[in-house]
Amino acid sequence: MENENINQNNIKSFQLVIASKNIHKIREIKTILNEVIPNIDLLSLIDFPEYIPPEESGTSFEDNAKIKAIHAAKALNRWVISDDSGLVVPALNGEPGIFSARYAGDKATDSDNRKKLLSKLADLSDNDLYAYFECCIAIASPDSLKKSVCAKCEGRIETQERGGEGFGYDPLFVKHDYNQTFAQLKAAVKNKISHRRKALDKIAITIESLAIAK
Repeated sequence: MENENINQNNIKSFQLVIASKNIHKIREIKTILNEVIPNIDLLSLIDFPEYIPPEESGTSFEDNAKIKAIHAAKALNRWVISDDSGLVVPALNGEPGIFSARYAGDKATDSDNRKKLLSKLADLSDNDLYAYFECCIAIASPDSLKKSVCAKCEGRIETQERGGEGFGYDPLFVKHDYNQTFAQLKAAVKNKISHRRKALDKIAITIESLAIAK
């Protein structure tokens, strides 16, 4: 990882808010960041129940990540990190894409979204099952956006759900060079190879720099 040479002893307590109420996403981000930045103090929007997130009106994952980070940072007067991510199936014109979390409707469950995707897959051939997860992460201060990064994890879609771990579309996604879905892999394995891990690796050096300068 590009931030391995940072001296952790130089990192002082630094508080960062994860702009999400999704407990699965929060858990993944905390687990990954705590591996590389042990002294960081991570909160989430669960700690700020009165805060109302903005509408995700962007046309890309990166747009939405920026919108969420900037809005929360200003409203909470804190440093904020946000994540916008989802599954992209090129043969379905990029669906579910930025609508991954609400693919089957605004109040859809993960199961509802997977069922809708599986119904769409029925019209595809095996050669059209290529897909990728994309994750974009943005970090902002109360004054401005500091940085945003994006990363992908490529693989294929399964036509039947497999596995009980993970969340979202994990039971349907198999990363290239793997035989198990994300929902069959142990969390420790997934957290080393996922799109979210790749994006967090890219932005970790920025977070560490902020923590050291704090």
